[in-house]
Amino acid sequence: MRALLLRLHVLDRVAIGLLVTGLLCVATGLLPTGSASGAMTRIAPLLAFLGTVIVLAELTSRAEVFDVVAARVARAGRGSYALLFLLCVLFAAVTTIALNLDTTAVLLTPVMLALATRVGIAPVPLAMTTVWLANTASLLLPVSNLTNLLAANRVALSPLGLAARMWAPQLAALAVTMACLWLFFWRRGRRGDPVAEDSGLVAVPVSGPGAARADDVRADAADRYVPPLVHRPADPVLFRACAVACAGFLLAILVADVPLWMASATAALVAVAAFGVRQRSALRLALVPWRLLVMVPGMFLVVETFDAHGLHHLLASAVGTDGGTLGLFRAAAVGGGLSNALNNLPVYLAGEAAVPLGNHDQLLALLIGTNAGPVVTPWASLATLLWYERCVSYGVRVPLARLMGTGAVLAASAVVASVGALALTRG
Repeated sequence: MRALLLRLHVLDRVAIGLLVTGLLCVATGLLPTGSASGAMTRIAPLLAFLGTVIVLAELTSRAEVFDVVAARVARAGRGSYALLFLLCVLFAAVTTIALNLDTTAVLLTPVMLALATRVGIAPVPLAMTTVWLANTASLLLPVSNLTNLLAANRVALSPLGLAARMWAPQLAALAVTMACLWLFFWRRGRRGDPVAEDSGLVAVPVSGPGAARADDVRADAADRYVPPLVHRPADPVLFRACAVACAGFLLAILVADVPLWMASATAALVAVAAFGVRQRSALRLALVPWRLLVMVPGMFLVVETFDAHGLHHLLASAVGTDGGTLGLFRAAAVGGGLSNALNNLPVYLAGEAAVPLGNHDQLLALLIGTNAGPVVTPWASLATLLWYERCVSYGVRVPLARLMGTGAVLAASAVVASVGALALTRG
């Protein structure tokens, strides 16, 4: 048993440890069964979404839908790394704002990783673009983040009302994110030059999902890349079926009043049916994201236990009641810090109850901390967990030390800049 545990990835051990700890809390009475049952009822739709959307992403990747999109983005960049950078930032930011950060993490990450092989650079700059913007670009609209929906209801703001209050913080977060991305990952010498191989930044997949065929990659050694050829999927029937499934999923969550898990489950069934007819060997249990399905219930049970034993009072004391500028920064710091220690969703829910009802700006500052701050640890937000799973699936190694170090710089600077913008635009 010990040998088996040692062979597991560190996040596998974290997931198992969280679930075991959560179950022990219930078994010992530290967490009342009523609270545990309520928590599981709340996250059941979330777990259904997680399981089905990952299967959808895996099969869509195998059908080469993401490869086709990646090749088109690379061609649109016309060989300029600077233009490609701006296109990727725009792509990730608009996807997050208009859809939601979890969709960005699941469906855009494979596009970005496939794009890396098309332009001959390391996948990590593109992967980091996705995960950072999935979090920091989620401030503007209620649909962008579940926490935004909760905050908009609390402060009685319509989608346009929330956007009118959060446009300045959103622009500040985007500007800081772009600066950090360019500094740490995209500038010459950091985006996949030969020396980067030695620094642990390169892990371009050579087989499996996201791997480019030899005639797709047309990179040169200069400070520009040669745009790739148009990508032709090996099985056009699978490609079209999975492309329609993804388009239907996106359309359903944009214009239809359909629960997120129902939309993802329907789209996944379409993809599974197509592979069942065309390529049954691809359908296997490994498609199911077991780590996430173990980690999320454990995480919520542990946080519920903390909440039952004083987390609310601790947060109320930490956040305070000051609705002034210092109170805004204090609330954001508490939200961002605890989100990286626990997870942003339960932290926001607990923090929201700790903010006085009339302190709307303080609540929005807490929202900034729990949205833009969770970029340090892999479990800080659901989007980061989903993104990390996609990277592992593609064989892309993202060094945890680098992820956490650069994420800490981004979290601190983005939260400070965004809260500053919020304070400056107060009515």
